[in-house]
Amino acid sequence: MAAAWTPERPVEIFAGTPPGGGLDRTARTLAAALEANSTVVNIPGDGARRVWASVDSRAGDAHVLCISSPNLTTDYLTGIATFNHASYTPLAILYNEYIAFVTRSDSSYRSAGDLLKRLFAADTARVTVALSTAAGNPNHIALAQVTQHAGGDVRAPVIRVFDSALYAVADVVAGNADIAAVTAASAVDELAAGTLRALAMSSPARLAGAYAQTPTWLELGVACTTGAWRGVHGAHGIGAAQITYWQTALTRATQAASWAHELTRHYWTPLLLTSTALHEHLVREESQMRTMLTELSLIKS
Repeated sequence: MAAAWTPERPVEIFAGTPPGGGLDRTARTLAAALEANSTVVNIPGDGARRVWASVDSRAGDAHVLCISSPNLTTDYLTGIATFNHASYTPLAILYNEYIAFVTRSDSSYRSAGDLLKRLFAADTARVTVALSTAAGNPNHIALAQVTQHAGGDVRAPVIRVFDSALYAVADVVAGNADIAAVTAASAVDELAAGTLRALAMSSPARLAGAYAQTPTWLELGVACTTGAWRGVHGAHGIGAAQITYWQTALTRATQAASWAHELTRHYWTPLLLTSTALHEHLVREESQMRTMLTELSLIKS
């Protein structure tokens, strides 16, 4: 049996988005809930892929945690990245975050129905959609599911990709894109300020707070419940004792009162997976993503 291990120095939590971005929110919430001494290190750029080069340079170092997402799978499948989950050490999935479809408050898109009508005619009146991090990510897949339901061509919408949802939201506010498909927490400030209006959510049931009056796609008869989980990966090559420590520590962190408060505040849905359940989820998700990305003509050959 491997000897027990505990951190010997402060832990660094890497986030691939700037302060205030989606991965940064996860990192700071986790840092507050972890019992270990930790700091957040922001390494934005290249659609949240730049951060993984820093993780590569720390192989075998269990004092590095990196906030992860399904993009590790989708970026690999689409050929944007040469690395995937197997390149690092999966430690946990912490929660799921569903996708909000938002538009400017003065937009001609008054309802989700208006969006569906435009997506059906996307070959002649293209819809411009702002997304974060990369084409082919869960936000893009959610858009494709809605477009497919509308009867439109999933490849027809014009996609504008930004390094962070913060910038995708700002693009819609500036009037450059018609719609943003972003994680729910990313548009809350603009909804409160009245500069954006939410059309629909990809969640299985309505969310509270800012989205209490926003219908789900399911309510509207659209089979779209795609979300973007947030998790933690360690560097490649860390040992069994270190993996055991972090899986236990991350489980305890998600049981903290501060974590529960942030789940509610950021519209996060609990989804704790570690060990065998985590690996099974990643394998199953890769198969599902491969099918969806093939439909988008984004799969690498």
